Amino acid sequence: MNGTAHTAIGAATGFIVANTFHSSPTETIIFVGLGAVSGLMPDLDIDGKLRGKITLSHKVIRWAALLIGVLMVFYSFYEGRAADKWLGIGIGLAIIVVSSFIKQKHMLTITGIGVLAGGISLSEVWLILLGVYIVIASFASHRSYTHSILGVIFFGIIAWKLEGSLGMDGVFYTCLGGYISHLLADLKILPFNKRGIKLFLPVSKIEL
Repeated sequence: MNGTAHTAIGAATGFIVANTFHSSPTETIIFVGLGAVSGLMPDLDIDGKLRGKITLSHKVIRWAALLIGVLMVFYSFYEGRAADKWLGIGIGLAIIVVSSFIKQKHMLTITGIGVLAGGISLSEVWLILLGVYIVIASFASHRSYTHSILGVIFFGIIAWKLEGSLGMDGVFYTCLGGYISHLLADLKILPFNKRGIKLFLPVSKIEL
Protein backbone atom coordinates (compact mmCIF):
# COMPACT_ATOMS: atom_id res chain seq x y z
CA MET A 1 0.00 0.00 0.00
CA ASN A 2 1.33 3.45 -0.87
CA GLY A 3 2.02 6.34 1.47
CA THR A 4 -1.05 8.31 0.43
CA ALA A 5 -3.34 5.45 1.44
CA HIS A 6 -1.54 4.99 4.78
CA THR A 7 -1.88 8.73 5.45
CA ALA A 8 -5.60 8.69 4.64
CA ILE A 9 -6.29 5.68 6.87
CA GLY A 10 -4.27 7.19 9.73
CA ALA A 11 -6.11 10.49 9.37
CA ALA A 12 -9.45 8.65 9.40
CA THR A 13 -8.36 6.91 12.61
CA GLY A 14 -7.69 10.29 14.19
CA PHE A 15 -11.09 11.56 13.07
CA ILE A 16 -12.83 8.54 14.61
CA VAL A 17 -11.01 9.04 17.92
CA ALA A 18 -11.89 12.75 17.88
CA ASN A 19 -15.57 11.93 17.46
CA THR A 20 -15.41 9.27 20.16
CA PHE A 21 -13.99 11.80 22.63
CA HIS A 22 -16.35 14.56 21.42
CA SER A 23 -13.36 16.76 20.70
CA SER A 24 -13.47 20.41 19.73
CA PRO A 25 -12.80 21.41 16.09
CA THR A 26 -9.22 22.39 16.97
CA GLU A 27 -8.58 19.10 18.76
CA THR A 28 -10.11 17.22 15.83
CA ILE A 29 -7.64 18.83 13.44
CA ILE A 30 -4.78 17.87 15.78
CA PHE A 31 -6.01 14.27 16.01
CA VAL A 32 -6.38 13.99 12.23
CA GLY A 33 -2.83 15.31 11.79
CA LEU A 34 -1.37 13.02 14.44
CA GLY A 35 -3.20 10.05 12.95
CA ALA A 36 -1.87 10.84 9.47
CA VAL A 37 1.73 11.12 10.71
CA SER A 38 1.44 7.99 12.87
CA GLY A 39 0.07 6.10 9.88
CA LEU A 40 3.34 6.77 8.06
CA MET A 41 5.79 6.18 10.93
CA PRO A 42 6.50 2.48 10.23
CA ASP A 43 7.90 3.48 6.83
CA LEU A 44 10.78 5.40 8.40
CA ASP A 45 12.88 2.25 8.03
CA ILE A 46 15.43 1.65 5.28
CA ASP A 47 13.85 2.12 1.83
CA GLY A 48 10.65 3.28 3.52
CA LYS A 49 8.73 6.03 1.75
CA LEU A 50 8.72 8.48 4.66
CA ARG A 51 12.44 8.77 5.41
CA GLY A 52 13.19 10.81 2.29
CA LYS A 53 10.50 13.33 3.16
CA ILE A 54 11.79 14.32 6.60
CA THR A 55 15.51 14.52 5.86
CA LEU A 56 17.59 17.16 4.13
CA SER A 57 19.81 16.35 1.19
CA HIS A 58 23.08 14.86 2.36
CA LYS A 59 24.88 17.44 0.21
CA VAL A 60 23.52 20.26 2.39
CA ILE A 61 24.78 18.62 5.59
CA ARG A 62 28.08 17.67 3.95
CA TRP A 63 28.82 21.24 2.87
CA ALA A 64 27.68 22.63 6.23
CA ALA A 65 29.99 20.23 8.10
CA LEU A 66 32.86 21.04 5.73
CA LEU A 67 32.39 24.76 6.30
CA ILE A 68 32.23 24.31 10.09
CA GLY A 69 35.42 22.22 10.00
CA VAL A 70 37.32 24.76 7.89
CA LEU A 71 36.18 27.67 10.08
CA MET A 72 37.19 25.75 13.21
CA VAL A 73 40.66 25.07 11.82
CA PHE A 74 41.26 28.74 10.93
CA TYR A 75 39.78 30.02 14.19
CA SER A 76 41.89 27.61 16.28
CA PHE A 77 45.04 28.46 14.31
CA TYR A 78 44.71 32.22 14.74
CA GLU A 79 42.91 32.47 18.08
CA GLY A 80 43.78 29.25 19.93
CA ARG A 81 46.43 29.01 22.58
CA ALA A 82 48.87 26.18 23.34
CA ALA A 83 47.17 22.77 23.58
CA ASP A 84 43.70 24.19 22.86
CA LYS A 85 44.98 25.47 19.53
CA TRP A 86 46.08 22.05 18.29
CA LEU A 87 43.04 20.33 19.77
CA GLY A 88 40.76 22.73 17.88
CA ILE A 89 42.67 22.21 14.63
CA GLY A 90 42.50 18.44 15.12
CA ILE A 91 38.74 18.48 15.72
CA GLY A 92 38.25 20.77 12.71
CA LEU A 93 40.24 18.45 10.46
CA ALA A 94 38.28 15.45 11.81
CA ILE A 95 34.99 17.19 10.94
CA ILE A 96 36.29 17.87 7.40
CA VAL A 97 37.24 14.21 6.96
CA VAL A 98 33.95 12.90 8.38
CA SER A 99 31.93 15.28 6.18
CA SER A 100 33.32 13.59 3.06
CA PHE A 101 31.74 10.29 4.14
CA ILE A 102 28.21 11.64 4.72
CA LYS A 103 25.72 10.06 2.31
CA GLN A 104 21.95 10.22 1.95
CA LYS A 105 21.50 6.93 3.83
CA HIS A 106 23.05 8.57 6.90
CA MET A 107 20.60 11.47 6.96
CA LEU A 108 17.83 9.72 8.88
CA THR A 109 20.30 8.74 11.60
CA ILE A 110 21.47 12.34 11.82
CA THR A 111 17.84 13.49 11.98
CA GLY A 112 17.14 11.05 14.82
CA ILE A 113 20.17 12.28 16.76
CA GLY A 114 18.93 15.85 16.27
CA VAL A 115 15.46 14.95 17.57
CA LEU A 116 17.04 13.12 20.52
CA ALA A 117 19.19 16.15 21.34
CA GLY A 118 16.13 18.39 21.10
CA GLY A 119 14.23 16.13 23.47
CA ILE A 120 17.05 16.22 26.01
CA SER A 121 17.29 20.00 25.71
CA LEU A 122 13.53 20.42 26.24
CA SER A 123 13.32 17.63 28.85
CA GLU A 124 10.54 15.97 26.81
CA VAL A 125 10.59 12.19 27.25
CA TRP A 126 8.36 11.54 24.22
CA LEU A 127 10.74 13.51 21.99
CA ILE A 128 13.76 11.66 23.36
CA LEU A 129 12.05 8.33 22.67
CA LEU A 130 11.03 9.51 19.19
CA GLY A 131 14.68 10.33 18.48
CA VAL A 132 15.67 6.82 19.60
CA TYR A 133 12.91 5.35 17.39
CA ILE A 134 14.14 7.28 14.35
CA VAL A 135 17.76 6.21 14.92
CA ILE A 136 16.72 2.55 15.25
CA ALA A 137 14.49 2.83 12.16
CA SER A 138 17.43 4.21 10.16
CA PHE A 139 19.20 0.84 10.59
CA ALA A 140 16.17 -1.48 10.34
CA SER A 141 15.43 -3.22 7.06
CA HIS A 142 12.10 -2.42 5.40
CA ARG A 143 9.00 -4.04 6.90
CA SER A 144 10.93 -5.51 9.80
CA TYR A 145 11.07 -4.13 13.35
CA THR A 146 9.07 -0.97 12.70
CA HIS A 147 6.35 -3.26 11.34
CA SER A 148 6.40 -5.62 14.33
CA ILE A 149 4.74 -5.89 17.73
CA LEU A 150 7.96 -4.49 19.24
CA GLY A 151 7.53 -1.42 17.05
CA VAL A 152 3.91 -1.06 18.17
CA ILE A 153 4.88 -1.26 21.85
CA PHE A 154 7.73 1.25 21.50
CA PHE A 155 5.60 3.71 19.55
CA GLY A 156 2.77 3.18 22.03
CA ILE A 157 5.07 4.37 24.83
CA ILE A 158 5.94 7.45 22.76
CA ALA A 159 2.23 8.13 22.21
CA TRP A 160 1.48 7.71 25.92
CA LYS A 161 4.22 10.16 26.89
CA LEU A 162 3.05 12.61 24.21
CA GLU A 163 -0.51 12.51 25.58
CA GLY A 164 0.82 13.26 29.04
CA SER A 165 2.86 16.16 27.71
CA LEU A 166 -0.04 17.67 25.74
CA GLY A 167 -2.63 16.92 28.42
CA MET A 168 -5.14 15.96 25.76
CA ASP A 169 -7.20 12.77 26.08
CA GLY A 170 -7.28 10.71 22.91
CA VAL A 171 -3.74 11.41 21.67
CA PHE A 172 -2.57 7.95 22.74
CA TYR A 173 -5.40 6.15 20.92
CA THR A 174 -4.96 8.33 17.84
CA CYS A 175 -1.22 7.72 17.50
CA LEU A 176 -1.37 4.04 18.37
CA GLY A 177 -4.41 3.48 16.14
CA GLY A 178 -2.76 5.25 13.22
CA TYR A 179 0.40 3.17 13.66
CA ILE A 180 -1.49 -0.13 13.88
CA SER A 181 -3.58 0.81 10.84
CA HIS A 182 -0.38 0.88 8.80
CA LEU A 183 0.54 -2.64 9.86
CA LEU A 184 -2.93 -3.98 9.13
CA ALA A 185 -2.89 -2.38 5.67
CA ASP A 186 0.47 -4.05 4.91
CA LEU A 187 -0.67 -7.60 5.76
CA LYS A 188 0.00 -10.21 3.11
CA ILE A 189 -3.57 -11.51 3.29
CA LEU A 190 -4.73 -8.38 1.48
CA PRO A 191 -4.82 -9.01 -2.30
CA PHE A 192 -2.89 -5.85 -3.26
CA ASN A 193 0.15 -6.68 -1.07
CA LYS A 194 2.88 -8.85 -2.59
CA ARG A 195 4.82 -8.80 0.68
CA GLY A 196 3.68 -9.05 4.27
CA ILE A 197 5.12 -7.97 7.60
CA LYS A 198 7.26 -9.85 10.13
CA LEU A 199 4.97 -9.10 13.02
CA PHE A 200 6.63 -11.36 15.60
CA LEU A 201 10.29 -10.37 15.17
CA PRO A 202 12.72 -11.42 16.57
CA VAL A 203 10.91 -14.62 17.63
CA SER A 204 9.66 -15.42 14.12
CA LYS A 205 10.58 -14.14 10.66
CA ILE A 206 7.42 -15.46 9.02
CA GLU A 207 5.61 -12.85 6.93
CA LEU A 208 1.93 -12.38 7.63
